[in-house]
Amino acid sequence: MTLEYKCPNCSGAVAFDAASQQLKCPFCDSEFDVEALKSLNETQENEKEEVEWASHSDTEWLAGEQEGMRLYVCNSCAGEIIAEESTAATSCPFCGNPVIMKGQLSGSARPDLIIPFQLDKKAAMEALKTHLSGKRLVPRSFKSDNKLNEIKGLYVPFWLFDAEVDANMRYKATTIRNWSDAQFNYTETRTYNVVRQGEMAFEKVPVDASAKLSAELMESLEPFDASSAKDFQTAFLAGYLADKFEFCAEHSIARANERIRATTEAEFRKTVTGYATVSAEYRGVYLKKSEVKYALFPVWTLATTWRDKTYLFAMNGQTGKFVGDLPTDWGAFWGWFFGLTAIISVVLIVLAAIVGLVLMFV
Repeated sequence: MTLEYKCPNCSGAVAFDAASQQLKCPFCDSEFDVEALKSLNETQENEKEEVEWASHSDTEWLAGEQEGMRLYVCNSCAGEIIAEESTAATSCPFCGNPVIMKGQLSGSARPDLIIPFQLDKKAAMEALKTHLSGKRLVPRSFKSDNKLNEIKGLYVPFWLFDAEVDANMRYKATTIRNWSDAQFNYTETRTYNVVRQGEMAFEKVPVDASAKLSAELMESLEPFDASSAKDFQTAFLAGYLADKFEFCAEHSIARANERIRATTEAEFRKTVTGYATVSAEYRGVYLKKSEVKYALFPVWTLATTWRDKTYLFAMNGQTGKFVGDLPTDWGAFWGWFFGLTAIISVVLIVLAAIVGLVLMFV
């Protein structure tokens, strides 16, 4: 089954607007509160008369053809939508209306929280221009000739982990003191055992639950402000793509524990100051009272093609943080490198000449 939110004024399919944080109709420009339109659409949905259509097609799918995908029917134009089995929201390829896959968000697959998009497609395109500007080692032709293949607003699934931590750390630290007299130079090194114990609490530590985008890319878009997350409602998905989780919470525990331990060790290490050297001898980090929630975070993805290669960029749909790899103009790089080397050489020659002149007059 699919779900669409309709405009009460013109029956057009509405989408969530990041600028106004309302549902907006692209046909008559009407805006509606999320809760109000959700209730109205649910009422109208219950009042709809069900119509059965006879099928006259004898063609059947071959074995294995439907593996990894699901078929849906658009409520607006009755077009058949073929989507990956993890897709939770998309748009109809025939009429373009936003479509939400109801079955993908039911039961245990229903998110607890969602961060609605705060920035729109225009902001993502401007961020790409800013990302390219001022980078001298990026080929000029890439800036002018690359083609924007697609730009997508995607809700990415995340697991959010809460945990309390007991930590017990032991460090070996040293202080060094130097002095001298008329005959000798002295160095005194003192060694200390430094112990730190305490507790820490973590809230909403994110772990990417999607297989489509790399964990490295998603972590580079952090931080997301999970404190501004809202209770999940399907209306926020209207007009955007969305995936349900592909990695279960149990699969993500190891990464959550790794992030929590690394942060705990770093924070405790910051408290050991005033020493010449510090090395950790024992790290005891024990997690307790853990809890996990399922959430959707907003991400804009942009794909460009240059010289038959695709470059993927991403923007945090809440904060605007933008990341992505860029090609390097190696000709410009080596020109810059040898030019800088030549300048340094000239400076060294001038300094050597000045030193020589000074020594002549001493």
